[in-house]
Formats: sequence, structure tokens, C-alpha cells
Amino acid sequence: MVMAVDELPELDLSDFTTSSTTNSSTTPEDDHCRSWGDWSPVVDWDAFSVHPHENFHELFESEMDEDTDKTVSYSDDDQNLDSPGALMIEPVVDGHSDEDTKGLRLVHLLMAAAEAMNSDNKSHDLAAVILVRLKDLVSTSEGTNMERLAAYFTQALRNLLETGGGGVSHYKQHHHRTDVLAAFQLLQDMSPYVKFGHFTANQAIIEAVTHERRVHIIDYDIMEGIQWASLMQALISRKDGPPTPHLRITALSLPGSGRRSISTVQETGRRLIAFAASIGQPFSFHQCKLDPNETFKPTALKLVRGEAIVINCTLHLPHFSYRSPTSVASFLSGSKTLNPKVVTLVEEEGPRLEGGFVGRFMDTLHNYSAVYDSLEAGFPMQGQSRALVERVFLGPRILGSLARVYREEGQSGSWGDWLSGAGFHPINISFANHCQAKLLLGLFNDGYRVEESATNKLVLGWKSRRLLSASIWGSSLCD
Repeated sequence: MVMAVDELPELDLSDFTTSSTTNSSTTPEDDHCRSWGDWSPVVDWDAFSVHPHENFHELFESEMDEDTDKTVSYSDDDQNLDSPGALMIEPVVDGHSDEDTKGLRLVHLLMAAAEAMNSDNKSHDLAAVILVRLKDLVSTSEGTNMERLAAYFTQALRNLLETGGGGVSHYKQHHHRTDVLAAFQLLQDMSPYVKFGHFTANQAIIEAVTHERRVHIIDYDIMEGIQWASLMQALISRKDGPPTPHLRITALSLPGSGRRSISTVQETGRRLIAFAASIGQPFSFHQCKLDPNETFKPTALKLVRGEAIVINCTLHLPHFSYRSPTSVASFLSGSKTLNPKVVTLVEEEGPRLEGGFVGRFMDTLHNYSAVYDSLEAGFPMQGQSRALVERVFLGPRILGSLARVYREEGQSGSWGDWLSGAGFHPINISFANHCQAKLLLGLFNDGYRVEESATNKLVLGWKSRRLLSASIWGSSLCD
């Protein structure tokens, strides 16, 4: 029996009319035959190393388908900073195209701005001048990958200057729901980012709750709920084994507006209820309202005796951009008291927070360069599609990432390291789960790779750059 959310109106599926875009797939060669070279066609990143100092069903169906050294020099005049007009900082690059030269020039300007904002050398007037120059050179809506990427990094650095690194100014935008859905659909078609995390987590959940009669998933950031539509389909499709369990999902929500507000989470709940009813999955949906500071209180949950508790924490693109490390820590530590059967964690692999701001800044820029390159490989001829994904998801995430590294906010390791230190134990990734990930990547450009970096962890990379990981954990009380 499908239980409805209290006091919610009927679901109107006509709100979801986003059409699915198909993506041509490339059959990958055997892993042993691959050579994963360093990206980038624009930048040799080693040269910049820094020393220490809406149709819901359509959305668900899409979920199931598918080095040369560069010599750079500056003239003496470039070091004259007496006036804004004198600040050019334009590198002279030998033997490269105009596009390559401009890409290098933008990287140098961004590095100069970051250096001027360094906590050990605060020259904010100089940084402001450099950012004005950058603003004149780039646009978020046109130009090469490097130019559009530089435009978003310029916006993020300007935000840091305007707020002193303490918040988000007018660059934080709330996008129309139609744009979010369209961008989400495109991201699924352009890359394996969404499906890799969803499929790996779902397979681990199915394996952990095989013999359970009731399953309760507590989801940190439910977004559109596509992950759980996929899980429902897998549960009712099992030909052998026990009957389909009753599935209950509790989604966290925040007061106010935004992608995790009470109203948007309710909309997701209505869609999941309708989908569950359409396929015969016993299902109920609840919300857990967080405090304004995003603190998670396990006592606010509605728990039923005999339920197998599952914790799902997804922190990578396109999930919540402005999450607080304190909020994540609150959720994970609170989850420990619930004695969960399994914890699924999907997170970005970089950048890390060690070193000075300039080093962290360059690592962040390198990371997003790989993401931009991979998305261009997914949709090489559809610039408008990529621009929508960049505007809705990547721009806000870049802003949040730079704010965190500027404030040195967060932990030095991964959240997986944090779970290990908090007393959770790793659960081995199954052979089936690993094979599933490899088959998924076969649907996309062969620049993607998957590796098992630990017995409980799969990592998705683009060429030589690790982008995100999915890891599986258990509570010691369940042993």
C-alpha cells in the first residue's frame, strides 16, 4: 500500500516536460590498453604547481539507459602597478595558438588575483584591478572552455572580495525549476556523474537489505528523487528472494526557499509517491526539518521498530552547492546513533584543503577544468546545453568551493576518512557493483575511468584526474 504525505495536493505530472537528449556512446577498450594522459588541451598544469608557502518517468528512464612545457615571460613594464592601465600581466608564450595563449593568459591572471588575495599578502586593491581586467576578457555564456571557466572563477573571486570571504553576495542565484530539471537531464546525458553515484549506492543498498521487510532511507539531499525511482524499480524487479520490502524515505529539508526547502522536498515526495503507486512499490515519504544552521537531530525522525536504517549522503555535483561542513558532520555523527545497516557516501575527490590559498585555488581550478573538458567531450557540438549545465550547477558550485578554500573551511581529508575516524567500518564493494560501474562508463566517452581505491570505495575519474568517489560503510553495532 502506498501512503500519501499528509496534507499534500494531488501530483500534476504535467509539470515535467523535459525531453530526453540522447548521447552517442563509445565502446571503451580494455582497461589494460588505455593510456590516461594528463588533460588539458589549454594548460600544462604541472607548470603551475604551487609550492607549500519534467516528465518524471522520462527522467527516470534516462537514469536507467543509458604536454609540452610552456615558456612564459613578463616585461618589466608589467610589474609597474601604479595605475590600473599598467596592469596587464600578459604572458608571452612561444609556439602556441591564439586560443592556447589566451588560456594561459587567463590562468596567469587568475593566479595573480589569488596571490593578491592570499591571507599572507592581502593586496585587495591589486586583486580588484586584476579581476576588472578578467571581467573584460571573459564571459560565462561564450568562448572556449577555459574562457567560460575563468569567467566563473572571476565571479567567485569578486564575491570573496565583496564579502571578505564570509558569505555569498548577489552571485548566488536561485534558478527556475524548469532550468534545474533541464540542466539535470542534460548532465545525465552528457556524463556519468549522476548515475555513477546513484547506481553504486543503490546496488550497495539492495545487497545490504536483501532480507529486510521494511527499509527506511534517510537522505541528506534528495534533489529530484531520481535515485530512489531507480531503486524502487530494482526492488520490484527481483525475480527471486523475499517479497518487495516496504520502503520509507525521509528527506532532510531547510526552512526558507531553495533546492532543499520544505516546499521543494514536498514536491519531490509527491512525485515519488506517484511513481511508487504506478509500479506497485509499497512506499511512504516523510521530511525531517533541519534547524536554520542545518543541524541534524536524530530525535526529530519518525522511526518504526524493525526497520533497516539506510543513510544516504550525496555531496557531489549536481547536489547541494552551499552545504556547510558543520552540517555534513552533524548529519553523519547523528546517523551513528541510529545504528544504520549501511551508509552510502558519494563525494568529490578534490580539491583538498592543505597548503596556502594559492595552492588550493589552483587545485580547484584544475579540478573544474577536468569537469569542463569531460562535459565538452559529452556534448561537443551543443554549446548551449553545456552553458545551461554550467550556469545552473557549476557556477554556484565554483563559488561555494572557493569560499570554502579561502576560509580554510572543512577537513583535511575526505568524509570517508571522517567516517572511519568516527567508528564506522568499511563494507566491501561487491564484484557486481564494480562491473556495473564499468558497464556504465561504456555508455560515455572513453576518457572516463573507474578504479577501486579501497575495498569499499570506487572512484570515477576523467583521464588522470580523480573527480568523485562512492564508498560504503556500516555501523559497528550491526556486526
